[in-house]
Amino acid sequence: MKCNRSSLAVAALVSLLGVGACGGPDEAAVQRLRVEVIGSSPHDPRAFTQGLEVVDGVRYESTGMWGVSSARAADQATGTETARVDLPDPLFAEGMTKAGDIVWQLTWKDGIAIARDPVTLAEIRRVEYRGEGWGLCAQDDRLVMSDGTATLTFRDPVTFAETGSVTLTQFRDPRPNELDCAPDGTVYANNYPTDEILRIDPDTGRVTAVIDAAGLLTAEERQRTDVLNGIAHLPGTDHFLLTGKYWPHLFEVRFVPK
Repeated sequence: MKCNRSSLAVAALVSLLGVGACGGPDEAAVQRLRVEVIGSSPHDPRAFTQGLEVVDGVRYESTGMWGVSSARAADQATGTETARVDLPDPLFAEGMTKAGDIVWQLTWKDGIAIARDPVTLAEIRRVEYRGEGWGLCAQDDRLVMSDGTATLTFRDPVTFAETGSVTLTQFRDPRPNELDCAPDGTVYANNYPTDEILRIDPDTGRVTAVIDAAGLLTAEERQRTDVLNGIAHLPGTDHFLLTGKYWPHLFEVRFVPK
């Protein structure tokens, strides 16, 4: 499930149990990191965040839920929204990424990927795919897509055709949600429905680090929000933006040893 506030209870339970309680024998070699908060800025608390990315000074965000899903663009420096397009009901938006001159946006169970203009976010065309759509990010020559299982699927950045896949290892029962493709070739994934972020080698599927992102919100804020979901590398730095579904803040963080 991706759209139920009861996932908060599941996330809390998983957090209490800890990674080691469900980990396999190979997880001892996985690096353990935590977030260090650099600063924060306001975030729309009505946004059920499904995708987050910063490219060329533009912050792209995809928000979900039936009847209120959207594609958004904002100036990263000022936070000023520059474009927004609402999806027609019953489409439920998911991950979004910019690949060349296309912004691709997934839908959850609708089997539709929408190609958008990167400036206006106007729909250009649609492509059908099988299975669920969760997270999406772009590398130089391919898209990386998650569907909530241990498999990441690679797709052509122009046609959206499937070109391959990889299965995640070194971590038991991963559920990669929103994805971020970092400049060093690694992929970061929110591990649904927890406060963990997985760092992944997409060529081998190996989970190389688990990042603890718990404690970003106050106890009161957690009562009004849903899970951590939204991770975006800030170009030219070692910093990332983090947010979540209905979160009132965008956090600028770096990942440091735990």
